[in-house]
Amino acid sequence: MTQMLIRNLDHDIKEGIKARAALHGWSMEQEAREILRSAIVKKRPQEMGLGSWIASRFADIGLEEDLPEIRGQFIEPVDFTE
Repeated sequence: MTQMLIRNLDHDIKEGIKARAALHGWSMEQEAREILRSAIVKKRPQEMGLGSWIASRFADIGLEEDLPEIRGQFIEPVDFTE
């Protein structure tokens, strides 16, 4: 497990953590862990595949027309001899 030290924490925040910890019946340290864990878990986006991520990333750029399919078409390689 990793340890973390938080400096310059406002007194009101410390007291709020202390009150929540007492309400739950555990230590301030455990309460802080739970607060951090819930903040991270709730904001984590759904895992998506690479293709879905790329599609969502470029969804709003205005490309509406279909792209031609190139399967079955012969593509000539570039000639660098000249």
